[in-house]
Amino acid sequence: MSPRLLRPALAAAAVLAAGLTAACGPSSPSAGSTAPSAAGQASNALPAGTDSASGAPEDSGAPDASASPSASAKALPGSSPTPSRTGSAAPTRTPAARTTPAKPPRTSAAPAPARIPGPGYDSSADAQKQIDAALRAAKADGRMVLLDFGANWCGNCKAADKVFAQPKTAALLGASYHLVKVDIGGNSSANFSLLSKYSSGGGSYKMPVLIVVTPSGTVRTDTHVTGNPSLTSDGINSFLRKWAS
Repeated sequence: MSPRLLRPALAAAAVLAAGLTAACGPSSPSAGSTAPSAAGQASNALPAGTDSASGAPEDSGAPDASASPSASAKALPGSSPTPSRTGSAAPTRTPAARTTPAKPPRTSAAPAPARIPGPGYDSSADAQKQIDAALRAAKADGRMVLLDFGANWCGNCKAADKVFAQPKTAALLGASYHLVKVDIGGNSSANFSLLSKYSSGGGSYKMPVLIVVTPSGTVRTDTHVTGNPSLTSDGINSFLRKWAS
């Protein structure tokens, strides 16, 4: 066959083969085929230094939906951060102002009444010690000392004792005096010496002898010299008020 006739024959054969391929599709590669896979082609197509299609996806710049709110806030510039806890902030407690309780006003309470001895005279008592104790107490509270010299058998002394026991007179005595009763009805020379110490009248004494002494030991009045007041509540109360201060 001449070359001119061979070329048309080859062209006809090529057209026939193309028609068969379009009708049946490409044939499957046989086992052991060394044709490169699509993944391999894609991997070879990537530039060096990039991950393959099977690795982690590249960061496209959009925030990941699975990221935490804080991560999203950091990824988006200009957006306000989302608080991690919902609800308003706990209110702060301001300590209450300390108030100082007002102090009660000071009141000057009156001193307790002085003790008043009972009726009669104790012949066994140490009169000097009793007078010394009364003077010390008078210096501490400013009261006067009332010395009552008498005897248990003396009628006027008993009358005075009844007045001393009355509530009004007892209140005057307790508020203004320390009362000391000294027995001069017996043979006690020491008690007579005390009477002479505080009463300078001398001679015979009309009982009771009432002598008012200041806390410093100075005699203010002596009934042996001035005479006794009326031995009634009015007489004795007036006497006590007069010499109380």
